[in-house]
Amino acid sequence: MMGFVWVCGTLLVALVCQSHSYSVREPLGRFKRYQEASWSDPNDCSRLRQPVIQSNPHNVTLDIRMPGVIPAASDTYLCMAVPVPTQREAYIVDFVPHATMDTAHHMLLYGCKTPVSTKGYWDCGTEMGTCEDEAKIMYAWARNAPPTKLPRDVGFKVGGDTHITHFVLQLHYGDISAFKDHHRDCSGLTLTMTSKPQPFIAGIYLMMSVDSVILPGKRVTNADIACSYDSFAMHPFAFRTHTHHLGQVVSGYRIRDGKWTLIGRQSPQLPQAFYPVANSVSVEYGDTLAARCVFTGEGRTTKTRIGGTSDDEMCNFYIMYYMESKHAEPYMDCMEHGPTELFRNIPAEANVPIPVSPDHMMMSMTHGGHSTDHQDDTGLLEPKRSEADDAQGAHLEEVLGWPEEPLPLGQVSGLALDSDENLVIFHRGDHTWDYDTFDRQERYMERSLGPIRQPTILVVDPAKGKVLRRSGRDMFHMPHGITMDKDNNYWVTDVALHQVMKLSGDGKDTRLVVLGQAFVPGSDVEHFCKPTDVAVDPLTGSVFVSDGYCNRRIMKFSPQGTFLKQWGAGPTGRKKPVPFLIPHSLTFLPDRRQVCVADRENARIQCFLAETGEYITEIKNEAFGKAIFALTYLPEPLGGLFYVINGESAPLKGFIVDYSTHAILDTFSPDTQKFLMPHDLVVNRNGTVFVGDVDTQSVTKFAPGGKAEHRSVKKGGLVQEIQQIEETETIVEARLKPIPPREPVPSIPKIAAPPPSPPKQETQKQKPVVQEVQKEKEKEKEKEEKSAAAQGSQGVSPGLITTLLLIPLAVLVVGGFVCWKRGRNYGDDYEVKLDPNSSTGILGKLRGKAAGTLNLGNFFASRQGYTRQGFDPISNEDSDQEKDDEDATDSENEEYAAPPLPPISSS
Repeated sequence: MMGFVWVCGTLLVALVCQSHSYSVREPLGRFKRYQEASWSDPNDCSRLRQPVIQSNPHNVTLDIRMPGVIPAASDTYLCMAVPVPTQREAYIVDFVPHATMDTAHHMLLYGCKTPVSTKGYWDCGTEMGTCEDEAKIMYAWARNAPPTKLPRDVGFKVGGDTHITHFVLQLHYGDISAFKDHHRDCSGLTLTMTSKPQPFIAGIYLMMSVDSVILPGKRVTNADIACSYDSFAMHPFAFRTHTHHLGQVVSGYRIRDGKWTLIGRQSPQLPQAFYPVANSVSVEYGDTLAARCVFTGEGRTTKTRIGGTSDDEMCNFYIMYYMESKHAEPYMDCMEHGPTELFRNIPAEANVPIPVSPDHMMMSMTHGGHSTDHQDDTGLLEPKRSEADDAQGAHLEEVLGWPEEPLPLGQVSGLALDSDENLVIFHRGDHTWDYDTFDRQERYMERSLGPIRQPTILVVDPAKGKVLRRSGRDMFHMPHGITMDKDNNYWVTDVALHQVMKLSGDGKDTRLVVLGQAFVPGSDVEHFCKPTDVAVDPLTGSVFVSDGYCNRRIMKFSPQGTFLKQWGAGPTGRKKPVPFLIPHSLTFLPDRRQVCVADRENARIQCFLAETGEYITEIKNEAFGKAIFALTYLPEPLGGLFYVINGESAPLKGFIVDYSTHAILDTFSPDTQKFLMPHDLVVNRNGTVFVGDVDTQSVTKFAPGGKAEHRSVKKGGLVQEIQQIEETETIVEARLKPIPPREPVPSIPKIAAPPPSPPKQETQKQKPVVQEVQKEKEKEKEKEEKSAAAQGSQGVSPGLITTLLLIPLAVLVVGGFVCWKRGRNYGDDYEVKLDPNSSTGILGKLRGKAAGTLNLGNFFASRQGYTRQGFDPISNEDSDQEKDDEDATDSENEEYAAPPLPPISSS
């Protein structure tokens, strides 16, 4: 018996020590477990994923995410490294960020050969930095800025002879107030890489002032940078400006033969994105590159120098360019102060501040957990919240008493806004769509009724709902979708006519373009079958048609109506894409050059490049219910938000969805007359929304009112009640282990399971029953213990029992001491929190030790008198590539359409 107890005790101690040893010596094992997890939203850390997915023989996607961290202090920089998935040459051709400025201040991706650590994540805001060797900036994102797509045949080269074998993801958490509820952050990005050699290699040229001083109270201070270009020809295609709060305008130029050619000019107080270059310009050997930052010192009482914190300033002009592959030099910089004589000839525009109106301002920048605005900085171009930005943080509420007088409406099928933001309503007058409207061949069966006699297009004052103009009389049989082009012409669809028309917006109902054959459904390029909606590219005038109830396609036409191309649904992670099931509503994204469709019965949004029809992304959420009827878009820099109306669900409601994160930020619905069949919606630049309802034959107005109750990006969308549960491995703070000088191995936290659903509350009748059951169980347990004690006392002496109990206890004590001693040697029990006041600061975040490396962190740290922290680098944003593989489900059409025909082949 005693031998058996000794064996059990020994095995138990061995298991405890082995488990403890693994947790100390093998953090890589936990890192691998992190790699097996995925998150569809920046802060949803619960879904499984594959870090590397090969979409075809040449392309792979690599998902890089923070492993559910909780920064413990503001201005925290956390980094993690992942290997490049191939040793051969590869080319990054797309970046998709998964982050929100509510959580992350900015995000950077570096490439290098020797990261500080390859196991887990670490505090890279200390002297450790990012890489032991040269760290190259490859991508950056900040402030929800709009994305920059790389041109065709252009990519960032990695692997092979580039010495880039690892990616290092750096997240700067400026203000950690978003983490008060201890949610975990999984921000990151997805890379699309190809093994096909790209003819052109992308690179970044950084122009940066390093010694400018802004005098207090001085109205204008210029920081000038200029360098002679001495490499092969490069072709800028995007630029980005960066200062802190005192910067008013930043301009960059190429100088050739004394002529200044503008590359880019922008206010750094706007979203700090990469914007397209102003001119098609190349930079060749012997040219000069020059940049000027204009600052004001008004409101400051001390000198302001170049540095990394919010109290300092920066003057950066970034050029994103491409070069021929055989001559490519992907990373260059210029930090020379330009001669005064040279800048006497700078164009006058470089000295003119760009006004930042509320309509073009994103959000006041915060840094380090507090606002960087200075109360005494009067007259400066300080960031201000725009009306649209206020709308993002405000819940949409129904405007009661609108319209002031009843509108003469039938079934409201379409809404639009003209250039003056007047509301345009497209309705069906006395015609209705019911079971007998179409036959099984989709032919209109009520032609004998003639066209609608009432005016079907009403232009309405959005403030009071007063009708300003009427048109569209005796023209339509069954109106559906409407949109406006830049010249205020109407583009409409009629499902009875199976036609798309362009009408003059002067009220004369002049048919400028007619597409399709009246009353003849079809599936070729000259016919439609109940087309649903139209979107127009304001830049090129190209026309996109969703076709529709019986065809499953999007068609593209020239402004004159010439057919250009068509396409169907995009990939959804399956071998065969799920086809559209009534592409019902279209919207154009001018800031992203995309057209997006509400795929009604699949309850999803899909987006495509306007130029090529290439699939970009899909947004699908269970909260949408069984159908999405309509969507519209508030573009950057105002919002970057979708406004969506669902259907076939209870209750019916509208959703505000973040394009970048796919998170549902808020929902809205009327307080008076409930939605019955909301069919279309529009949003103006101030965030006011109008929703048209087919069944109630009305339009409801919503305006930003109280604080949004559902806006919680950090929870991945809709608010969820956070349950406080005790788990031994749940992370409540980002704890980093002390890292040895030579080979840092930080601790890797294990991802905590999501909180369980809250238990149902007991009713008053249930409580006595539960208490009675508990009492009965306690009585039975006491009886069993007494019975066991009685049986033991009969066969075993008290002395033997005591001995058997003490022996394993002593073994456990000794074993525990051994495990504790070993843990001390590995440092597993010594945990430190991130200290925002640490003297080392955030100076090592761009660390690179190789000669010739551009190391902004160490550079600032090495400047005489510089002891500041923090750095707000480059920003970029792209679209999120996540997909939902759920099967499409059929549901009843709101307008009694016959089942869709089989999908047609594209031509």
